[in-house]
Amino acid sequence: MQGEPVEHYPRLAPEAERGEVRRITVVGEEILARRCQEVTQFGTPELSRLIDDMFATNQAADGAGLAANQIGVDLQLFVWDITDEWGVRHVGHITNPVLDDIPAEDRELVEESEGCLSVPGPYRMVPRPDRAVVRGRDKDGKPLVIEGRGYFARCLQHETDHLHGHLYLDRLGRKERKSALGEMAALKDEVFARRAARAQKLGK
Repeated sequence: MQGEPVEHYPRLAPEAERGEVRRITVVGEEILARRCQEVTQFGTPELSRLIDDMFATNQAADGAGLAANQIGVDLQLFVWDITDEWGVRHVGHITNPVLDDIPAEDRELVEESEGCLSVPGPYRMVPRPDRAVVRGRDKDGKPLVIEGRGYFARCLQHETDHLHGHLYLDRLGRKERKSALGEMAALKDEVFARRAARAQKLGK
């Protein structure tokens, strides 16, 4: 939890239990295509409630992580609840994240399938470093350093990209991007229906 190991954590994160499900923005909406504003007010009920809602929305959408602009909020903030390929669950949030520049000899570029809640349906192969270190602050302003490997590293990079106005689609060639958008058009209604059913099951 927040980069620190715990002996037990509930299946449904307490934040998701408290939060409300919000609408997820979709590629083409302006807020997804620009850099978000830094968080400057820490320790507020509003920020805590936003994080709760992001966890609830991510849970209902069966996501690994969610950035604030994916629910239409112009702030540098993302949350994650993800189990990596080694069976380790990672849960947390971070504001104003900055990725370390890791030397090439300390990382490997890995091409893996990647999707996005704001691109409902398609997955595409995207190359990313297999290690990521992100620095920022928690909701109370406490400094955070989160390190991830494998799938979790991909999540940290993907969500940080969101806060700079970039989607995984931007890392694809023109033909591949067009193909993914065509697939999204065909699948999005089914994806939205699954999310609504999952939210209802969660009582949201």
